[in-house]
Amino acid sequence: MPISCASFAAKVPHVFGERKRNNSSFTPTHVGGFFLFFNLHNRSRNIPSQNIASVSNHTHSCLTMEGQYQTTVACPEADKYRKELDVAVRAIQMACSLCQRVQESLISKTNSQIQSKDDNSPVTIADWSVQATVSWLLSKCFGSRNVSIMAEEDVQNISKAGTAGLLEAVVKTVNECLADAPRFGLIGPEMVLGTKEVLEAISRCNSEGGQTGRFWVLDPVDGTLGFVRGDQYAIALALIEDGEVVLGVLGCPNYPMKKEWLSYHHRYYRIISKLTPPTSDSWDKGCVIYARRGSGKAWMQPLLNGNKKLEWPNSARPVQVSSIDNPALATFCEPVEKANSSHSFTTGLAHSVGLRKQPLRVYSMVKYAAIARGDAEIFMKFARAGYKEKIWDHAAGVAIIQEAGGMVTDAGGRPLDFSKGIYLEGLDRGIIACSGAKLHDKIIMAVDASWNSSSL
Repeated sequence: MPISCASFAAKVPHVFGERKRNNSSFTPTHVGGFFLFFNLHNRSRNIPSQNIASVSNHTHSCLTMEGQYQTTVACPEADKYRKELDVAVRAIQMACSLCQRVQESLISKTNSQIQSKDDNSPVTIADWSVQATVSWLLSKCFGSRNVSIMAEEDVQNISKAGTAGLLEAVVKTVNECLADAPRFGLIGPEMVLGTKEVLEAISRCNSEGGQTGRFWVLDPVDGTLGFVRGDQYAIALALIEDGEVVLGVLGCPNYPMKKEWLSYHHRYYRIISKLTPPTSDSWDKGCVIYARRGSGKAWMQPLLNGNKKLEWPNSARPVQVSSIDNPALATFCEPVEKANSSHSFTTGLAHSVGLRKQPLRVYSMVKYAAIARGDAEIFMKFARAGYKEKIWDHAAGVAIIQEAGGMVTDAGGRPLDFSKGIYLEGLDRGIIACSGAKLHDKIIMAVDASWNSSSL
């Protein structure tokens, strides 16, 4: 049933801004388990993010909640970004399910449904399908007038001549995913979406960002090269308000819940799972990690498997960064791709700092998830000359690491600036994410000492 402001405050599970490390004494109801029943019929239209009013002032739904813990938190602060995070987590759960089906199809047979963008990077039906699905869900849940989205894929690439078969596959994939929305606690379309509606949902992601207003940032498939190779990839969604990332969600479909499974490639899992169906006590294939600014906590829940319905807290548990601050014991992540980053510089830097372990090389923003979960301690990326970092490759991961207790800055120690549009403008040399200040300071000093001798 609908809830009042007073009853909402009474059920909030924890005080915002609290940064406790010991979360073992309670069962998380962190997002609150909103069940969303939306009945919106607004036509989609694109508007600048600067003109968008706060979604909190536009209630389009009947909301119920499963909170269990009494607090004295005032309602306005407790409610901030709560609905947005709830919808975002559910939408990314759906996107992960979509991507798993598409990846299995790509791996199991020769598939021509892969295109190349202008920069020769691959793009698949999953990229466009996720973008259309998430765009449609956000617009449905909050009203198209209240939603502005910046996303990676350009609708022109799928609208050009010779892509009719690809577009047909995208429309089919989107409808299959949205038909499953009730299982994730969301409402799908009343009728099957046509080609026009799917293209509108993709093209709606045309925000240019900026310093004021709010907009969503979506990377539908981060690490597409890993995706088409059957390897790691991520789906990333963040909300930015007045230039600050206020929430982040990372879906990592091939990243296991348990750290022990990291030594096994997920292709091995696919073989084993066909012989013995996985259980919650063995392997949870894939996870969603998320955080909200100021909460002092990041959370992880397994992907929804089989025909189960998503019910909060969905076995979620808090995650936190590693306490390791000795470089000799630390693990650092670096990108697999060599096209836009310098492995030689990071290798030399790691050696000078005293890092002795083999680097964890994974595609995509899974690197951010690894640090937030405590599976690694350092991520550093130094782009080759001419390459500019885009905000959708970092926004969600930065929010999650920070709330998990870590820190992310450029190589000059400054916070990343998400208020300048598509790119991380003014970035000082590179990006450094660490589990703690001690390791972070060592990396910064090492960069200063060796930068002039580099070729970057």
